[in-house]
Amino acid sequence: MNKIFGSAKEALADVVKDGVMIASGGFGVCGIAEALIQGVKDTGAKNLTVISNNCGIDGYGLGIVLENGQIKKMICSFVGGNAEFERQFIAGEVEVELTPQGTLAEKLRSGGCGIPAFYTKTGVGTLIAEGKETKVFDGETYLMERTLTPDVSIVKAWKADKSGNLVYRLTARNFNPVVAMAGKITIAEVEEIVENGELDPDEIHTPGIYVHRIVLNATPEKRIEQRTVREASI
Repeated sequence: MNKIFGSAKEALADVVKDGVMIASGGFGVCGIAEALIQGVKDTGAKNLTVISNNCGIDGYGLGIVLENGQIKKMICSFVGGNAEFERQFIAGEVEVELTPQGTLAEKLRSGGCGIPAFYTKTGVGTLIAEGKETKVFDGETYLMERTLTPDVSIVKAWKADKSGNLVYRLTARNFNPVVAMAGKITIAEVEEIVENGELDPDEIHTPGIYVHRIVLNATPEKRIEQRTVREASI
């Protein structure tokens, strides 16, 4: 089975449609699938539900999909950092399901493992618990959270072999492995594709069984969200 597609447009063409649920790897703009996000925008698909730690920044990352009016609902942990996201949220133009970071990661990981729900103490007694089932274990109250299995997952990795085994680089790994696990169709954007057998098995972070399509983007922009430098010493 050939998993390599010639472009983001080709890889997304038959799977990104109006109303689908998309999960996107990354943390802020670190480890985001730049070409695939642009590809999602270019499809013009509307009423999307998007799962991601946040919604990129103004003019970059998932921010471009939001600005194009394509997102109906965000399932995320953070709204700040994107002025347009804040504006749409306050104006009621986009629905937001705020989810604690650890819970969001577990929703995706468990979804990828075929687990329909799990219990956690996080969120008990807060607005997050509204309308959700609770249960007492050993005298402690836990909140039941349903897991997530998006229609499409888009992730960014450093390297892939032709079978779709992925290697991430440093902090760009972040949410990408659990997003890759959860997707019914997972598309990986990578900087390098090598032959099967060239990757050390101990270096592989996501097994190829989770990856259905691969797109090469050898020269991503890798924008820095907030550059912080110290003052030059005299």
